[in-house]
Amino acid sequence: MTTTPPPEGPPGTDTAPPALRSDQWYRGPGVRSFSHNARTRQLGYLPDEHQGKPVIAVLNTWSDINPCHSHLRERAQAVKRGVWQAGGFPLEFPVATLSETFQKPTPMLYRNLLAMETEELLRSYPVDGAVLMGGCDKSTPALLMGAASAGLPALFVPAGPMLPGHWRGEVLGSGTDMWKYWDDRRAGLIGDTELSELEAGLARSPGHCMTMGTASTLTAAAEALGMTLPGASSVPAVDSGHERMAAASGIRAVGLVREGLTPRHILTRAAFEDAVTTVLALGGSTNAVIHLIAMAGRAGVTLTLDDFDRAARTVPVLANIRPGGGPYLMEDFYFAGGLPGLLSRITDLLHLDRPTVAHTSLREQLHGALVHDDDVIRTRSEPLAAEGGIAVLRGNLCPDGAVIKHIAADPALLRHTGPAVVFDDYRQLTRTIDDPALGITPDHVLVLRGSGPRGGPGMPEYGMLPLPDYLLKKGVRDMVRISDARMSGTSYGTCVLHVAPESHVGGPLALVRTGDPITLDVAARTLTLDIPDAERDRRRAAWTPPPERHERGYGALYQREITQADTGCDFGFLSRPGSVPDPYPG
Repeated sequence: MTTTPPPEGPPGTDTAPPALRSDQWYRGPGVRSFSHNARTRQLGYLPDEHQGKPVIAVLNTWSDINPCHSHLRERAQAVKRGVWQAGGFPLEFPVATLSETFQKPTPMLYRNLLAMETEELLRSYPVDGAVLMGGCDKSTPALLMGAASAGLPALFVPAGPMLPGHWRGEVLGSGTDMWKYWDDRRAGLIGDTELSELEAGLARSPGHCMTMGTASTLTAAAEALGMTLPGASSVPAVDSGHERMAAASGIRAVGLVREGLTPRHILTRAAFEDAVTTVLALGGSTNAVIHLIAMAGRAGVTLTLDDFDRAARTVPVLANIRPGGGPYLMEDFYFAGGLPGLLSRITDLLHLDRPTVAHTSLREQLHGALVHDDDVIRTRSEPLAAEGGIAVLRGNLCPDGAVIKHIAADPALLRHTGPAVVFDDYRQLTRTIDDPALGITPDHVLVLRGSGPRGGPGMPEYGMLPLPDYLLKKGVRDMVRISDARMSGTSYGTCVLHVAPESHVGGPLALVRTGDPITLDVAARTLTLDIPDAERDRRRAAWTPPPERHERGYGALYQREITQADTGCDFGFLSRPGSVPDPYPG
């Protein structure tokens, strides 16, 4: 991977390289400077190894419990190698690991905590720039949100997708095939032996999900924003090219410091519009809607649900990747040309004159990009779908919006009216969904509430509500499902998500009762509760808010400050504008 020679300063300027921020710690006249240098000697470093050199913080989300990032300990060494080669001084910082697989109730509860940690580490230590290492769903937006708020030169190193899964001659996609075969298990189509084999075949290497789930969607969005080296988001985690990309990122981080190129130069309104376009062309995860809105807010850019819906009507889906398309996975996408290849086919929809961390313009970055397989990355004349795979819904059930990944839904259900079956929380749902006494038919609309940003808490990925096992045994594989929760990007089905306002704060979802007719009309972009206004008003007058789940600790802070899904689920005190002074290092 190569980059162009670094310019002398930010795009369009002729400024000299800025003074090093770290010099305030190391070159001052007082006792603190003496102390800082003495403690650096304590770490074993010679003066010539760090004095006068850009200090690059390597923020690493590696941990023993995060399989998506289990290789990042080694990749951090490659990043540091690149920093050294470019004349910088790397310092590795362990930061919170947000493991989608293991962290409960959801790592979304802790996205803002990692964003806070990122911002405050960069602000409080003697660093001049940063390399951000992540990839599992919430780590990408968290690191970029924190870096945007901190304002120091930074770029992102994606963890990369894992290798494709395999089982009995079949290529498997993590997550997507997990849901499929678990339903087959509940339907009695496979047994314990097959399930044990699948456990060993679904996820074969380090790296995040190799479908176009949330992880792949958001690392692609980071690349589209211009915060990674070109092509970085699709390099498989265990490919030797991934280590080379990490080393090149370390080299480039030093250049960013010397040029004074910060995230605010990169994360412009045009960049976020291009990221939205990219997500839609990929048939990407609905989670990207929440995260991009939050990331934009940190960069001082207002991004709304309407921006997604407007773009979705004109952006074709070109990535033939599970779960929205198929049958391909991220390694196929990488060899087909990766994100540069896909973007080369929609240049008329992009802002080509904006800068990236690697080039003075996106136009320059995409020069020479090619697609090597027209079935993996479709042409404009043969798209997977003529419109983007995500639709934004409005109506009296979601006055502030809801989303649906209709490209991954049963087309027959995209215009549907049916009676609601209401569950007040996910535990009740899983405990009772298979009870034949509920009388659930394929025409019913499953409704889950109490799973939003505050009610979840943290808006867990409960949105792909399980179907009753007696329907699965009859071959039913999809129903209309509505919730204020999120859904894994590896999931599929006719699932309406992110209903805002959520039920926990008195949104209309709190007023639905079993038997109420609900109409979903994706073409019209509407979701309605079909009961008289007077009845809805009567129920609202009788509604009382549920108790908060956390009486103290981080959870209490989260409950107090979290915003709703349509505004990105950031903390109010973090997303609002305002200055933060640099610490006095003397």
